[in-house]
Amino acid sequence: MMLTDPILQGDLDAYVDGQLSPERRIQVEAHLAAHPDVAAKVMADLSLRGRLKMALHQGEPAGRQETREAARRLERSLRFSLYVERGRRMAAAAAIVAFAWTATSWLGPFRATEVVASEPPPAHVEEAVRAHQTALLRENMRSQPETRGYDREDIRAATAIVMPTLPDGWKVVDVQIFPSRFGPSVEVSIATADGAQRSLFAVRPGAFSVRPVNLYRIDGAEAADWQIGEVAYALVANQATDTLTREAERLSATLY
Repeated sequence: MMLTDPILQGDLDAYVDGQLSPERRIQVEAHLAAHPDVAAKVMADLSLRGRLKMALHQGEPAGRQETREAARRLERSLRFSLYVERGRRMAAAAAIVAFAWTATSWLGPFRATEVVASEPPPAHVEEAVRAHQTALLRENMRSQPETRGYDREDIRAATAIVMPTLPDGWKVVDVQIFPSRFGPSVEVSIATADGAQRSLFAVRPGAFSVRPVNLYRIDGAEAADWQIGEVAYALVANQATDTLTREAERLSATLY
């Protein structure tokens, strides 16, 4: 496995300024995918840089003292606003985690019900179901050899996708990289400890978000979808089951 230099603040600054080589940029994005708090700050800096650039282009020539002073005042104001907004997002995420732990202590382990998210599924969930169906097809084809090596570091280095740790007793049947409209995606075919079939799908959908697990049903399959930072995940079963959400929550917890 190829080792990479640690990601320093200078690398993050160069990422914001667009001054990194393509290889180093991929390494920084992998680091951001694994550290949502750092990713939130980098996103705020990117937003600030773009808004300052727009403001300066709409004003006087940048060389004048009045413009430089105005830019500095605008930068302080925007940075404060972005820090406040980021703090609100982090507080909301912390509240969700605290509520989940409190509910677990009061009510016992979470048990999925037949309630399914009412909003349309994200596009990557549909791709997860298609990847799951393709994996089932490959499983019955002797001409399509299976790859059982689940090397999380190798996957992250190649795709900038951080994969969860699988529970004890889960057996990897196949690992494949699939093309998607968002770029490379990862599909892992799994046999759970009780022999049930699952597919774990992961992709970078192009937008930063933190979303809890939602349950969807598509074409007879059931998918538990969630997102942490730059990576979205879906755990897919080929039929409805009352354990899928709990299994997805368990996988999600290994990513923090």
